[in-house]
Amino acid sequence: MTTVTEAEVLRDALGLLKDREQVAERLLDSSAKHSFDPDKELDWDAPFEEGKWFWPPELVSLYDTPLWRRMSEEQRIALSQHEAAALASLGIWFELILMQLLVRHVYDKAATSAHVRYALTEIEDECRHSKMFARLITRGGTPYYPVSRTHLNLGRLFKTISTTPGSFTATLLGEEILDWMQRLTFPDERVQTLVRGVTRIHVVEEARHVRYAREELRRQMVTAPRWSQEFTRITSGEFARVFSVAFINPEVYTNVGLDKREAMAQVKASGHRREVMQTGAGRLTDFLDDIGVLRGAGRRLWKSSGLLA
Repeated sequence: MTTVTEAEVLRDALGLLKDREQVAERLLDSSAKHSFDPDKELDWDAPFEEGKWFWPPELVSLYDTPLWRRMSEEQRIALSQHEAAALASLGIWFELILMQLLVRHVYDKAATSAHVRYALTEIEDECRHSKMFARLITRGGTPYYPVSRTHLNLGRLFKTISTTPGSFTATLLGEEILDWMQRLTFPDERVQTLVRGVTRIHVVEEARHVRYAREELRRQMVTAPRWSQEFTRITSGEFARVFSVAFINPEVYTNVGLDKREAMAQVKASGHRREVMQTGAGRLTDFLDDIGVLRGAGRRLWKSSGLLA
């Protein structure tokens, strides 16, 4: 792929790229109109509603497994609560990485540009989201579920060595699968009102983040040197493998009275769970395929992650 300069007309397999500043200006305008303060927007003192889920049952990891069929409804709902807390914990970990990657991205760019101003606005959003997720975990009385020490160190390594296109690929990986799940959650009246409120805020604000990351990744995959493009394919595939494992914290099973080894084995064998994850990643993997990220060894890593059929 030929490297081009910013002054040239940029085009990829999806067509002409939009002007970076115009995209950022539109996102800044949207942020001004549709941003939320979760502390004021949500009723944190309202009691949880009896018999309601904390995550749609079809998205709970053990759904439709033999173990699920043996569980009581009360235990299933408890598992949904712990898995919601584990996903909120995962979201905090990921957003801390994302904020650092965004700061690195704008470090050497003009702070007066709309592109940089939007990146700083997104960091503001992510700070609120991380605090919102932490408050949801505290409100539910469940443990905080940190990622494993191995994944914590891999995240530290990734955010240190990642190239710009690799950073935006990882951003989309972390945002789009959870976004797909949350779009199913916030309109679901079977789910607790507070959880629905948290996911609604996150979906509205993350839509801007996804747009920003997609537009910038397209630009980077056209303008980055060939070595950087290939490095992005490899690192994104490896991050997909890490993320797919980190998506489930085995301790949730122990904390609802299940054998975590048996539970993890049934999740691994579950066709329903595999379909959920691949469907959740489908829009992203189609996009990455179109712009040339899912090639060669990187594509094989994505397949081994279970996120790509």
